[in-house]
Amino acid sequence: MLRHVRHLAEYFVFRIIVCAIDILSVRQSVRLAVSLATFVHHGLPRRITRYAVCRENIRRAFGDDVPEAEVDRLVHAMWVHLFRLLVEIVQLPRKLRRADHLDCVVMPQRDETVRLLASGRPVIVLSGHFGNWELANHCFGVFGWRMGVVARDMDNPLLHRWFARYRQRTGHRLIPKKGGAGDIVRIVERRGYVGMLGDQDAGSKGLFVEFFGHDASTFKSIALLAMQHRALICVGYARRLPDDLANQRWPQFELGNTDVIDPEEYDGPQAIRQITQRYTTAIERAVRLAPEQYFWLHRRWKSKPGQRQARRKAA
Repeated sequence: MLRHVRHLAEYFVFRIIVCAIDILSVRQSVRLAVSLATFVHHGLPRRITRYAVCRENIRRAFGDDVPEAEVDRLVHAMWVHLFRLLVEIVQLPRKLRRADHLDCVVMPQRDETVRLLASGRPVIVLSGHFGNWELANHCFGVFGWRMGVVARDMDNPLLHRWFARYRQRTGHRLIPKKGGAGDIVRIVERRGYVGMLGDQDAGSKGLFVEFFGHDASTFKSIALLAMQHRALICVGYARRLPDDLANQRWPQFELGNTDVIDPEEYDGPQAIRQITQRYTTAIERAVRLAPEQYFWLHRRWKSKPGQRQARRKAA
């Protein structure tokens, strides 16, 4: 009963915030994001904002010789990006319809992407926690490329239903990250499209490949799925472009890809590792385009090689 009341209260507050955000102009939303980011970055205790995690991740990615002022700037800019991302998610259905895409979205590899999706083979549309990944899903749906979108179920069922409706608004199908393997297989068997994020820590059971030059535990299931079903892997991104607040009615984005991987080019005992490394490197290339638009809060290098074996010996 108490949990249900808490969920209702969270959902009520969330809907009030959504209503307030939905009426903001792009200039107002940018000012709000900067103000909230400055408060979080400078006004809250750094243990709450996981500043140490962000700092460690940035230094691991770009080296210890990065000036402290630049690290601090990147962390603050990341918070600005995350607050802008929240505004864009709320406003996306109203602001970005099919007729508006030419004004808001640039697709440098448009023809290549269309040929890929029309190839008759299943496609795994893979990205990371970079830029506005929800906008990428929205664009694919609006133009008729319906996908099975893999996402983690939210703890609050009311919020989960809101986000499920949001993601399925343009024809996509939401697939739970936990327990959704059967649905994913059925989609690729029908030569459909699956959208997922591939930059989370996979724990001690993951495959360790290099991300920014350091071993990172990565899910090998993506490469296995691609090889078993001849699925192409398109590593894409939706990067927010510099603002022109005087003339634009909504932020502009570059919707592109950093690699297209054909699993049929790989064979032998190292194929899974090679494909996993290749898509991880492609995600890294996207992050390097605009490091401030990456989710540095996530402990990407949390798991260490040999951790699983060490636990077994200790047991």
